[in-house]
Amino acid sequence: MAFIDYYKILGIEKKASTDDIKKAYRKLARKYHPDMNPNDKEAEKKFKEINEANEVLSNPENRAKYDKYGENWKHGEEYERAQQQQRQQYSGGGFSGGDFGGGGEDFSDFFQSMFGGAGGGFGRSSRGSASGKFKGQDISAELNLNLRDAYKTHQQTFEINGKKIRITIPAGVYDGQQIKLKGHGNPGMNGGPNGDLYITFNITEDKDFKREGDNLRASVDIDLYTAVLGGDVNIQTLDGSVKLKVKPGTQNGTTVRLKGKGFPIYKKENEFGDLYVTYNVKIPTHLTEKQKELFQQLKNS
Repeated sequence: MAFIDYYKILGIEKKASTDDIKKAYRKLARKYHPDMNPNDKEAEKKFKEINEANEVLSNPENRAKYDKYGENWKHGEEYERAQQQQRQQYSGGGFSGGDFGGGGEDFSDFFQSMFGGAGGGFGRSSRGSASGKFKGQDISAELNLNLRDAYKTHQQTFEINGKKIRITIPAGVYDGQQIKLKGHGNPGMNGGPNGDLYITFNITEDKDFKREGDNLRASVDIDLYTAVLGGDVNIQTLDGSVKLKVKPGTQNGTTVRLKGKGFPIYKKENEFGDLYVTYNVKIPTHLTEKQKELFQQLKNS
């Protein structure tokens, strides 16, 4: 049977301390635990390997034996038996080799051949090595907002796992942004803390405004006469209406900036981006004969 590198399974170095082993085991055990990976055969296999590695490396006596013989563990086992027989001859007593107790049905042939038995799997070990507290599984959720909702700080209530959660959404959140609500995930195991809830915001496009970072873009129609002669035009912002002065001779496609009329900057009170407004000059249609005559005069002048 093939040699198994227990250090590699736990992702630690051979000189790892007891605390290093414990931390590595708990991290991996939580990741591959069957409760976290239902109906996942690969995760189940990995979970058993992790438990087996921990049963060996967390026990100083068995770790020493494993470190001593390494890949030559078969010959080491023969040596151990010879030493046991020699000790029995001197002491007259039997050798007590029940390192782990329990059946070894969840462990590899390598483990059972080397250590003569195994403890149970995670949560079933006679040593309680797997009785540590584990944080519950995190939950991911998505929340759809329109641009006008994201413009102002507001509260929303939604349901996760049958539980209603009310959160305050700060003004200025952006599309794809993720926030964490600590302790609102799945319950922990063995008295461990709850997991966390991660919420991703999906912000739908607005028919009037296009968001570019903290800035907004919009367009407004002006008639030909205002573009030529100048005048006033009302512009709708997300915070109400403002009046703009159009300069005489304004060309189609001209863009002006309204400072501080854009989107609120996330978690920066009273700070806003800018609003860029593009003028769309509308050419008059259905002219009367008199109007056509006037345009002709302008053309010939």
